[in-house]
Parts: sequence; C-alpha cells; structure tokens
Amino acid sequence: MKTIIFIGSNKSGSSRAAIKAAERLGYFTVLLTDREIFLENRLDFPDVHQMTFTELTNHDLLKENIREIQEQGKIVEAILSFIDPFVHVAAKLSKEFGLNSVSPDPLVKMEDKVLTRELLKDLSVSPYFTRYGKNDSLEDFIDKQKGLFPLIVKTPVSSGSKDVLFVNDDRELAQSINTLLKKGSSEVLIEEYLEGPQYLIEACVYNEKVYIVAVLEQEITFFNHFIVTGYCLLGDMDIVFYNNIYETVCLMLERFELKNGSCHIEMRLINHGWKLIEINPRISGGAMNQIIETAFGINLVEETIKIFLGKEPNLEKKYSRFVYAHYLTSDFTGTLIKVTGKNRCSRLPGIEEVFIKPKKGKILHPPLSMGDRYGYVLACSDNKEEAIRIAKEAAKEIRFYIEPI
Repeated sequence: MKTIIFIGSNKSGSSRAAIKAAERLGYFTVLLTDREIFLENRLDFPDVHQMTFTELTNHDLLKENIREIQEQGKIVEAILSFIDPFVHVAAKLSKEFGLNSVSPDPLVKMEDKVLTRELLKDLSVSPYFTRYGKNDSLEDFIDKQKGLFPLIVKTPVSSGSKDVLFVNDDRELAQSINTLLKKGSSEVLIEEYLEGPQYLIEACVYNEKVYIVAVLEQEITFFNHFIVTGYCLLGDMDIVFYNNIYETVCLMLERFELKNGSCHIEMRLINHGWKLIEINPRISGGAMNQIIETAFGINLVEETIKIFLGKEPNLEKKYSRFVYAHYLTSDFTGTLIKVTGKNRCSRLPGIEEVFIKPKKGKILHPPLSMGDRYGYVLACSDNKEEAIRIAKEAAKEIRFYIEPI
C-alpha cells in the first residue's frame, strides 16, 4: 500500500490541504501528531487514514513510529511536513529511510532566521541585522544600536509573527530581548525595520530550475504585532517587475543550494530594490493553497508532493485571475457565542469561499500571531481593485458575537 507520512498538521490550511491532496493522488495517508484533540475529534479527519499520537520533537521516537508503519506492510514513499519546525525534520527522516527527497540542509538554514541572515549577509537583499546572546552585555549591546531605531526583535525560529516584536527605543529593546530570552531562546535576532510595500512570493525548485508560482501583495495591520490581514494575488504583472523578483529569488535560492523543494519568501520593495523579510521552506499557511488554485488552477501542495516524490510538477496556469483574501480578526477578548452572515456573504457575486475557523465556546482575542486570524473571505475578479473591494465589502456581513470574560 503506497503511503505518505505527514509529520504534524493543522486542522485547516495548507498543511491539511496537503493531506487531502495525497489522498486524491491515491496514497494511504498517515499523520503523526502531538495534538490529542485531533484523536478526540477523529471523525473530523476522514482524509487521514491512520493517525498516531506521538512526540514530534523526539527524533528516535519518530523513526520508531515509521518503522512500525513499515512493519504493517505499508510502503512508505514520502515523509513530509508543511508546518514549522518540522519541514527539515521530515526531509532528514526521508534521507535516513532512503527515500527520494529534498535535501534537509537548505531547509534547516531556511527555518533558522539567524542561519538565513548569515548565509545572505553579503547580498544586497540583506538588511542590517545583529545578534544578541544571553551571555552578552545588554548595556553594551543596546548602546551599539543607538540611532538605528525602530528595530525588529525576533527569535531565530519565530513563525507566523510569533515572537516578532517592534521596538522604538532603548527601553523597549531591553524589554523585548528579556521577554524572548525568558521563553527559552539562547539568542535573539535584531533587524532594521523596513518601510515599503511587502510581497509574498511562492516558489518551487525542480532539478535546480526555479519557478515563481505566485506573487502576492500583503496588507499588514499592526496589533502590537504585525499581522497580515489581506493577500492580493497578482494575476498579471509588469514584466520588468516580475523579472526583478525572479532574479532576486534565484540569487537567494542559489545561495541556499536548493535543488528541489518549495518555499515562500517575504520581501519589501525599498527604493526600487528588494529587501528580505524572511524565507520559509514550505508553502505559506492559511488560505494560500486555495488562493493559488482559485487564481491559476494550480494545487500547489499537490505539485509540491510530486517534487518530494521525485516527479516533475505541473505548474502551468489553467487561467489567470486576481484573487484577494481578506482575513477576519477580533477586536475584543471573550467567548464566542455565535457567528452570523456567512451564508449571506457566500452568496454575493465574486465570492469564492468563506471560511470561519472558531467554533462556539472558543475564546477569541486580538491577534498576537497569524494563528489568531479567525477566518477569511476569498474573492476573485479580472480586476485587482474589484477583487479587493468585493472581499472587503462581503466581509462586513460577518459578525462575531462575543461575551466578554
């Protein structure tokens, strides 16, 4: 029985879409998860043929689980992960079990933001950055940052805007460094704050050839943390603009020596030049797979699975449309009583999908990370501005009723 093993998954979003894609491709799907609630709600995962509760940070235990699956007579053809920080773990396991796979080395460097910065530090795409270790003199370190504010403070393995802090002065810098060190990090990364429009680029590499699958403008809202509340996939682009992105992405991926795999890259356009915010060795989470499929007819997680199986992906666009995903957040903290307006919103012209994440009884709060976005409205059009307008207008129909705590 041809089998694909997934190391971790979220209940929805790109990682779950990957499991559904594997099932659609005819594979027996196994999910190794450390989330007990998934087993308690097993019927919510019909696309997962076998689910095993285990500790995902214990490498030897993961290997033991995989051997047990093989002993059951299942032929494991791929070990994959579409969530942080297990992308490189899955690739390492694939290598250890002798499977066709992506090399784990570039993925390790992409998942660690310090390693990424050091690797690219001599390229024009690299902004100012520095590192603070827990044994360094905080007073001396802060003194060296004078005149460089505002700054961004983050942990080397932060993801989804978790542990990414904006600081304006010495006091905030010291406070943020101490906050992150108390969470167990031995090192903190400090970067210059970049102002300019931010873009997300979804890219794939197959046999060393780079493919730009999608370019999206990001709408960012600051709620004490930087949260992306809108994604506009560009169905059409100026050729000079596209070529500039392609050359920049190729330059970085060549440095990582990524020969096969996928990634998403966030960059800001500063004075006609690109500066890297971050790079991650997987498709972006949330609605990204659905956004790309709506715009181009490409199921990116399915094509990524093919790459990990050693097969050539089909990244040809079936059509091209502008798509905008407007994310829903809460301004208040409290218990969700009900959500209204989803059906009305879904029926409006141009709306492709309305997704509401939390169930009744869930505690909602203003976002501290990307995981605190509570749904989205997806719209498409042949016109960029129209796609944005449709999604934002339709989202006004959605209302969260919250009982304050």
